[in-house]
Amino acid sequence: MNKVVNNADEAIHDINNGAVLMVGGFGLCGLPENCIAALVKKNVNGLTCISNNAGVDDFGIGLMLKQRQVKKMISSYVGENAEFERQLLSGELEVELIPQGTLATRCLAAGYGMPAIFTPAGIGTEVAEGKEVRNFNGKDYLMEMAFNADFAIVKAWKGDTTGNLVYRSTARNFNPVMAMAGKVTIAEVEELVPAGELDPDHIHTPGIYVHRIFEGKDYEKRIEQRTVRAES
Repeated sequence: MNKVVNNADEAIHDINNGAVLMVGGFGLCGLPENCIAALVKKNVNGLTCISNNAGVDDFGIGLMLKQRQVKKMISSYVGENAEFERQLLSGELEVELIPQGTLATRCLAAGYGMPAIFTPAGIGTEVAEGKEVRNFNGKDYLMEMAFNADFAIVKAWKGDTTGNLVYRSTARNFNPVMAMAGKVTIAEVEELVPAGELDPDHIHTPGIYVHRIFEGKDYEKRIEQRTVRAES
């Protein structure tokens, strides 16, 4: 089966209204920029987005929030997006805040085919309201369900035509666990090479998890909070 598509528009063609979507990246690092731009252009709406954060007002998921494409955000950090805050406080946007480790592990559980995990994170807080708690060896654990996402859109540094992916440095972040977890995983890469050119020891996501892949273009790779050393 040929996994290679020509561009982001082809890759996201069947992401329709009401889809549950995992979006890789952390802050503005490792974002599937081309896929997000294609979703903005398509103007698909009613989306549930599972992402560590909501981008900023004019970049990342923030672009979809601006167009009211997102119905619900499932995230661990959302502090850099004024439009997100406005929609949350006005009741326009449903939000589920999750401890960051729980977010990652619920992605991992979905990729491993596990229905749920047990974690001590959130015990005794609002996070635990309405959820099952079990005691193991004298300690309470909260049951969290694995995610059930229709699609995962991820970004890698290099990929090959069979879908194997290599991430670079901190852009690895949530991308590998989300690539495992989507029913359909769409990968955009900075460089697409023929099968066999990637060192097997350096592959982070095996191609078996990836359904579509394409070589992206015009990456901005913004820095969310640029910090530099003051001149002495």
